[in-house]
Formats: sequence, structure tokens, C-alpha cells
Amino acid sequence: MTSEMWDQRYSGREPVWSTTPNMWVEQVASQLPVGTALDLAAGEGRNALWLAELGWDATAVDFSAVALERARAWASERLGDDAGRLTTVVADLAEYQPEQAFDLVMVVYLQVPEDLRRPVLRAAASAVAPGGRLLVVAHDSANIADGHGGPGDPAVCYTAEDVVTDVAGLGLSPLRVELARRPVATPDGEKVALDALALLAR
Repeated sequence: MTSEMWDQRYSGREPVWSTTPNMWVEQVASQLPVGTALDLAAGEGRNALWLAELGWDATAVDFSAVALERARAWASERLGDDAGRLTTVVADLAEYQPEQAFDLVMVVYLQVPEDLRRPVLRAAASAVAPGGRLLVVAHDSANIADGHGGPGDPAVCYTAEDVVTDVAGLGLSPLRVELARRPVATPDGEKVALDALALLAR
């Protein structure tokens, strides 16, 4: 999908995604000291904004200007005078190169083919500061047949092991590499989504 298509999708009155953080982001970040964070493919910025509320200096990057406008509006509402803790950058991840290092770099549900995913994840890994973390969460390849939601195209789904392979040689050590089960509430009862979860440290 193009940035224009995403702009149109984000132009409605209601949020496209949840306004609360992803459960894996919350689980991982709650165990870390406050620092600097980079959220790639941030969408409406729910994860970066949650970190900013905790005192992090968070940067949200997405190629949808409309989504990031919403993120800034939410930051003004929720952070008030501290809204500056959230920085937004409109950029295509195919070309974006972080200009500084961050204590936490997140790539959450970036579902793209391998030829785009790998350079994005390598750029993300290169932006992890000494002692920092890289967290990648995605709809796992197994989710297509055995999980709930997510894309049905195997070309854009991947595993946590794929993430480790993608960032090999960049000085990161795996801490968690797993197929994670995420409960999802639906009108038909609770379902389970299967996520790829890779957490690496420099």
C-alpha cells in the first residue's frame, strides 16, 4: 500500500488501531529504564505515545502524514506541556536512516516482503545504542493457518528466527526469539493470534 492509501485510511474520525500500546511493547518496555525510543512504522503512534507518557523521549516514524498528525494531536491531549517528548518523522522506511542511536528501537507489525523488510530491520538494528534493545513484533507465518487476524499473504509474514537472520552481523544478541500467543477479544469470544517476537540487545 502507498502512503496515499494509508493517508486515506487514517483520515476517518475513529482510530484505525488501538490507542493502547501493543502488549509485547508494554511487557518489554516496562522492564527498562526510561530513555530514548524509536518506533518505526509507528502508524498513529500508540506505542511511542505510551512511552512518552512514561517519560521517554520517543520518535515515531511513518510514511503517513495523516497518521502522525493524529499522533501529535493525541500527544497534545494526553501529555499537555510535555507533548514535546513525542517527535514525529514522516518518512518512507525504504529510504529512512536514523541519525542517532536509541535505547529502544521498535518495529511492530511491519508486514512487508523480505526484500524490503531486511534493510529496514538492519537500519533499525544499527540504531540501537550500547546497552539498548531492538524489539520486533510481527504476524507470524504460522498465524495464517493457525491464528487469528493479520494478513493472509505468506510473503509479508515472517518468524522471529527470520528477524535474527535479517540482523545478523550487526552486534546484537538475542534475548527472546519466540512464537508468542496473543489473546484477541472478538464478538465470537476470545481468539489467539500468533506473533513473531524477537528481542535483541546490544
